[in-house]
Amino acid sequence: MLELKNIFFTVNDAGTDVEILRDVNLKIDAQKFIVITGPNGSGKSTLAKIIAGIEKPSSGKIIFNGEDITDKSITERARLGIGFAFQQPVRFKGLEVFDLLRLASGKNLTITDACEYLSEVGLCAKDYINREVNASLSGGELKRIEIAMILARKSKLTIFDEPEAGIDIWSFQNLIRIFEKMRREIRNSSIIIISHQERLISIADEIVVLVNGRIQHQGSGKEILPKLIGTKSISSVCDKLK
Repeated sequence: MLELKNIFFTVNDAGTDVEILRDVNLKIDAQKFIVITGPNGSGKSTLAKIIAGIEKPSSGKIIFNGEDITDKSITERARLGIGFAFQQPVRFKGLEVFDLLRLASGKNLTITDACEYLSEVGLCAKDYINREVNASLSGGELKRIEIAMILARKSKLTIFDEPEAGIDIWSFQNLIRIFEKMRREIRNSSIIIISHQERLISIADEIVVLVNGRIQHQGSGKEILPKLIGTKSISSVCDKLK
């Protein structure tokens, strides 16, 4: 489904070139639930943005379903079936939840269909379908609405950049249940989650550990997870795995 070949990403910081990603090679097959983890500053979010098309690699290739998409924009990639969920979902003043779900689906979505997507993420449809997407919604509510939009879009590959960011414990527990359900029901698509939360890492089919812009370890959840459990932090995990 997705293949990254020799991906480098360099930024210029006060006249000095700084490598954020260094020779990243990664293959992701269909019907996989992948968690990319690692310490802060390891390049996780940058890698997610490069896959989505928000950033362009300094060198290397990105292949999606056999097609070279390296130079394609985020809009072009979205049309091919790549979805991206931001750490902080965007609030659209003046738009209601139903409007967003209809736009995400790309078709004339019915109220019934929209309500089903909201129910999938644990929201009472009658309370949210006509809600304006503004400051009255909590971070957890916005995250779940964003996931409902992704379900409506039916992306082939969906990337979640630290979905746990900015939400409370109760909302996080609900997100875990949603992701567990998505993993069980995944069909002909894949999910990539950028996270250092053990609960999310523990449900992954495959775990990728990124350290200093390089993939240090990649393997099945059964292979990598035992090395992560019980450590104090992902930073110490990565030190241990070096």
